[in-house]
Amino acid sequence: MRQVLKSIGAFAAWVFVAGGISQSAAHHSGSMFDFAKKQTIRGKVVEMRWVNPHVTITINASASPGEAPAEWLMESTSPGNLTRVGGWRRDVIKPGDEIEVTFHPLREADKKSGLLREMKVLSTGEVFPANIRDQERPGLE
Repeated sequence: MRQVLKSIGAFAAWVFVAGGISQSAAHHSGSMFDFAKKQTIRGKVVEMRWVNPHVTITINASASPGEAPAEWLMESTSPGNLTRVGGWRRDVIKPGDEIEVTFHPLREADKKSGLLREMKVLSTGEVFPANIRDQERPGLE
């Protein structure tokens, strides 16, 4: 009986660990972004959330001339990675600032979101890269 309980316990632990690994891997998947496309938009910052695991920036912008502005959500890497990539700080932008962002859009084109590649603050001309891999291995894209 004791051996059966040990076996059941070991199996339950394995299921718990395997379930956690799949959730973690799914969270960090980039398959929802279309890496074959890059898009650039200009707009006003609504909010920047400087939190782990991903910094997000909400921008009020339009993707093409004549299109009504809408809120776009840009996802990026962690605050620590952005700091290492090139001078990012939690106060680098604030609501109302005008920025230009280059990003990989979602595969679902009707959703206004993407993976941030670079941000330019229009009032200062400062450019902030958002992809740590570009810095580690330049020219491999």
